[in-house]
Amino acid sequence: MKITTLTVDEHLAPADCQTMVDVRLGVDALDRALVQLLTERQGFMDAAARIKADRSKVFDRARIEDVVEKVKASARASGLSEAIAEPVWRTLIDRCIAYEYDSWDKTKG
Repeated sequence: MKITTLTVDEHLAPADCQTMVDVRLGVDALDRALVQLLTERQGFMDAAARIKADRSKVFDRARIEDVVEKVKASARASGLSEAIAEPVWRTLIDRCIAYEYDSWDKTKG
């Protein structure tokens, strides 16, 4: 069983940044960590495509709305603007669904 161990390169906290170099180093470090997490999330799309017997089950509006509501609640609790969180996750979900369709087609289509 492989579980992602998140690695975030050393960087300053936003409040401690004094230069744009500091800011960019922090953003770049977090972007690399986000890529690690998104890679694992993509793996779950492969697993879903493998598990779902019917291609019509790939798109699930109720599940999409459930995920978005959970993300918005988590964003509120963490101090992330919902104006950032919701459109980012809706785009992420949309692209993951497209990826899952492709994965389903490659394995079962």
